[in-house]
Order: sequence, then structure tokens, then C-alpha cells
Amino acid sequence: MSKNPNLTLTGPDLAALLCSRVCHDVISPVGAINNGLELLDEGGADADAMDLIRTSALNASVRLKFARLAFGASGSVGASIDTGEAERAAKDFAAAEKKTEVSWVGPRAIIAKNRVKLLLNLFLVAYGAIPRGGNIEVTLENPEFDAKFTITAKGRLMRVPPKFAEICSGTLEEAVDAHSIQPYYTVLLAEESGMELSYNATPEVLTFIAEIPAE
Repeated sequence: MSKNPNLTLTGPDLAALLCSRVCHDVISPVGAINNGLELLDEGGADADAMDLIRTSALNASVRLKFARLAFGASGSVGASIDTGEAERAAKDFAAAEKKTEVSWVGPRAIIAKNRVKLLLNLFLVAYGAIPRGGNIEVTLENPEFDAKFTITAKGRLMRVPPKFAEICSGTLEEAVDAHSIQPYYTVLLAEESGMELSYNATPEVLTFIAEIPAE
């Protein structure tokens, strides 16, 4: 596979931007927990405050567990991961926000860690493509060998995330920042996994594919 010309970040810069992304994802639910505690301190409605705290704590926990698989080490270097863990993380992630239904089709398998990380990051790209919510279907074909991952998204105001399209095609003009680091990392993982990324957009559905290229 040819190296994507956009994949130029150094290790320290990549780590720093991924940390910024994770912090961005959890700061909102953590802040809501703090708001709930302040409400309790002020003698506010206990039931409402506790409900806010419980919901926000669950949201933060789900996001951190997802980030551990999608961005973190999740075991030793070179380790393999059960795709069942990825399925649970993706479904819990969507369930916490209660706006997108996720279905998962395909065999459960223990596969290379970078492939699982690619799968979850491609899921995030598809999730971001339907900001108003909708339906996402993840399909795994032959995950242990000539793998193919297909993620379809349906919802209102669908569109391929612009930064993903630019980075995937090698036409990114602006520097990668905390907002574009996730699609950047998705493309990088595809390169590292020996898989090709593609996408197709119609008025009814968006389709994202990662697959081992034919020889």
C-alpha cells in the first residue's frame, strides 16, 4: 500500500492530539457530575441531582472504556482483541447518548489489535456522519484473515465527515488538530493494518469500508 501523504505527525504530536480528543469526549459528562454535586450541596432536588450524576457517570465510564479500546494500548504490544469487546463498546457508546441504534453482524473472533482499533474508529466516523442520530450497522466478513469491515449509517442530515474525506484521499490542506485527529488516526490504523479505506454516499445511506486489498 502506498503511504498516504497526510500521515506526517510525529509520535509525540499524535499522542498529544489523541489525549486532547479523549479529554474532549469526557469533559462534558464529568462536568455534569460536578453540576449534580453542586446541586446537592445547594439543597436542590435530590432526585434530579442524583439522576444527573448517575447518567453522567455512566456516560463518562462508557466513553472511557470505548477510548481504551479505540485509542489506548488495551493489552501488551502486538496483542489480539476479541471483536466481542468491540461490539459491546460500540453498542454501549451509542446507548449512552440514546439517539442511534447499532446492529452488529458477523463472526466473533480474536484478531489483531490494530484491526479492532480501526473497526472502532471507523465506527466513530460513521457515528459522526449522522449527528442527529439514526441507525448504524456493522458487518464483519472473514475478520481473522482477508478481513472486510462494512459500516452503514442512516439518519437525518447524513454526510461524510469532511476531514475524513480529505485525509482519506490525501488532500488535507490544513494542519491536523484535535478536531481532525480521530479521522487521521483512522486512516493511520488502516495503513498499519494493511487495509484500504473507501466510502460511498447516497441519499439513503452512507457506507464505510475497510478491507484487505486484492492482490
